[in-house]
Amino acid sequence: GSPIPVGIDVQVESIDSISEVDMDFTMTLYLRHYWKDERLSFRSNKNKSMTFDGRLIKKIWVPDVFFVHSKRSFIHDTTVENVMLRVYPDGNVLFSLRITVSAMCFMDFSRFPLDTQNCSLELESYAYNEDDLMLYWKHGNKSLSTDEHISLSQFFIEEFSASSGLAFYSSTGWYNRLFINFALRRHIFFFVLQSYFPAMLMVMLSWVSFWIDRRAVPARVSLGITTVLTMSTIMTGVSASMPQVSYIKAVDVYLWISFLFVFLSVIEYAAVNYLTTIEERKQLKKRGKASGMYSIDAVQAMAFDGCFHDTDVDMDLTAFSDRCEENDTRARAASVSNVDTTRIKRKRSLKGNVGRIILQNNHVIDTYSRIIFPSVYIVFNFFYWGLYI
Repeated sequence: GSPIPVGIDVQVESIDSISEVDMDFTMTLYLRHYWKDERLSFRSNKNKSMTFDGRLIKKIWVPDVFFVHSKRSFIHDTTVENVMLRVYPDGNVLFSLRITVSAMCFMDFSRFPLDTQNCSLELESYAYNEDDLMLYWKHGNKSLSTDEHISLSQFFIEEFSASSGLAFYSSTGWYNRLFINFALRRHIFFFVLQSYFPAMLMVMLSWVSFWIDRRAVPARVSLGITTVLTMSTIMTGVSASMPQVSYIKAVDVYLWISFLFVFLSVIEYAAVNYLTTIEERKQLKKRGKASGMYSIDAVQAMAFDGCFHDTDVDMDLTAFSDRCEENDTRARAASVSNVDTTRIKRKRSLKGNVGRIILQNNHVIDTYSRIIFPSVYIVFNFFYWGLYI
């Protein structure tokens, strides 16, 4: 005869988990089937319906609905098997199950963690094609209901919807298929605290080296290496919780650009240090020609403590030794009377000279970097958040 119409309605009790690594979701729901079997009709003036447990299911015909793309599923059996069969006098049947099912969800992480995922749970008859059984939503769009208290830790459920379609198999034909569609929008605040905000701080921390004396090699190098390693740790932590996809995610773009800024700050100091060394050599050569000769190279002077000091270079002044002895005698007499005055002036001018010394000891590259690096990073953030939000 004609296909048996089987109505379906679903009440979603909970969405238990969403796994990005496995690309699946787990859902607990009440699955109800409605059909008419005149062989089960009965006459009764007292009972409007008769309810049975799972023992009768094995003795009558029931629809063989299964979940497409499901990985695992089970019917709850505590304290007894959660199965209900209700038969009405006219032969209408209600068959209800409480099921937990894990199914695949094909996710796109190109906008992660600013993404919205669309998942669906699909129902279909396994053996009966559309010539034998017709699946349909019992009450249209109202056939799908959800618990008001459904919530997820990382996602906001935007919508639930029901739809239907057909599925074709080359060996068995066409089948009716029902879809439970739901859209999940990810909460961004967690990733702002765990990934974006630490990355911003590391980039800003790398800019501190632009304000440190260019001769303070240990301070600037250690600061650059620390920020680079910290950025690597942040990137590794984000990648560990994500599937190994072959395309670039939104968070990868941000972290790699931030890593590039930190890396460029280290390269910037390498350029400053190199140009400073060349400049020191040129100045030392000029002084050597003026005094006759010099005994130590600028690079050797910097190799001891990472700093170059003009007073540490020992000039050979043998040609002027006699003149220096006479000048020393006069200088000692004058210096005794001026010691107290010099100490007072040094204390007064120390605060004002610190800023001037820092500015004089910075390379021109540092001066431009203080403006260029923050400006470019602000522009990048502006375009990034404008593009993905």
